[in-house]
Amino acid sequence: MVEETPWQQALRYANRANPYPFYEELRRTPVARQPDGTYVVSTYQEIVALLHDPRVSSDIRKLPVPVAAPAEGSAEAEPITEAVISLEPNIITQDPPEHDRDRRMMTPHFVGPPHSPHLISDLEPEIRRIVDGLLDNMQGKTRIDAVDEFAYPLPVTVICKVLGVPLEDEPRFHSWIETALDALDFGPEAASEEIQSRLAGGRQAVKEFGQFAAELLDRYAQQPGPGMLSAMVNEDGPEGGGMSKGVLVSNALLLIFAGHETTVNLIAHSVLTLLRHPNALEKLRRRPELIVPGVEELLRFESSVQFWHTRSAVEDIDIAGTTIPKGAPIFLAYGSANRDPKRFANPDELDLERRDNQHLGFSQGIHFCFGAPLARLEVQVAVSEFIRRVDNPRLVEDPPPYRHNQIFRGPRHVLVDIDGIRD
Repeated sequence: MVEETPWQQALRYANRANPYPFYEELRRTPVARQPDGTYVVSTYQEIVALLHDPRVSSDIRKLPVPVAAPAEGSAEAEPITEAVISLEPNIITQDPPEHDRDRRMMTPHFVGPPHSPHLISDLEPEIRRIVDGLLDNMQGKTRIDAVDEFAYPLPVTVICKVLGVPLEDEPRFHSWIETALDALDFGPEAASEEIQSRLAGGRQAVKEFGQFAAELLDRYAQQPGPGMLSAMVNEDGPEGGGMSKGVLVSNALLLIFAGHETTVNLIAHSVLTLLRHPNALEKLRRRPELIVPGVEELLRFESSVQFWHTRSAVEDIDIAGTTIPKGAPIFLAYGSANRDPKRFANPDELDLERRDNQHLGFSQGIHFCFGAPLARLEVQVAVSEFIRRVDNPRLVEDPPPYRHNQIFRGPRHVLVDIDGIRD
């Protein structure tokens, strides 16, 4: 039996709750070639260098091999990957100049400047209203699920409002997203019967999700309405001419998905981490102003996006004593880089007052997450109010059960016993 690499071990579901010992071993070889020809980059300095290197492409169509393993004995590419590649590129899977053009068109409608400089900050009263309502609904309970009752409903409600997606459609797209993510596996278990049985459903979920987005955009093209998707479909663009329908659909899927999925994991992990570190939780209660640097530290400590998988080398790249050959897939392991002791002192310790905390929780470079301002605001409000209003929270199960997906790593449930909800 061939011994698994540290990366393969980190990707096993049994290690989802704590991949960090395997990341530590992985960092001994900052750029590590895997048996499938992928190069995994796990150290902070090298990842930052590649994020700013024009020899690294983000276009998924340039990958020479499937980004997830096919079934053993099968030459067929992994169906979820095929479904994603069949979509037009979005701003995460584009290179300049297309990326720059489309991002310029989308950014003003999401983060505001220069046309609406207060777009995100003006959402704070609504975010607080939603958080207060979620906590009010917990009154009278002695056990809550911090994921289902808190971490999930906040960001999905906010992103539906921002984008103009009817909230009543949430159960449909939630099901599609869960089905697709559960079918995507990058580790040694990808060829298992369990994962293989999910693939057809995952591929169909991507198609149905795309059809849903296309129909929503068609409605807004015929009758403009509130929200970013309507603005995008009716936008001519700064250079004249808007996005093609295919690109609009692909970016709509990205916004619906990324606009809540990573924030759900960050809120859930923030609650989980603070309950594991009662001294830090008490410090935030005493000094609520620490919530701003505190959220940055929580982003570093438990990265919502553990790695990214659509990059490849367009030329040979010499880095950290290794040559990544032209055409090779590159995985950037953000979760490992954010625990790199060469960049962060005592990286496995939670320090709410950590200085110079230039984590990679939102990536860097041209693909820096443009939803970061909204995510930060949501998490700051949610965590602050949870700490203030939830009386004597205690973890029921540690570690909690985790979701299957390795990229968007997060707890499926976080059960918490409480003494009540304060006003």
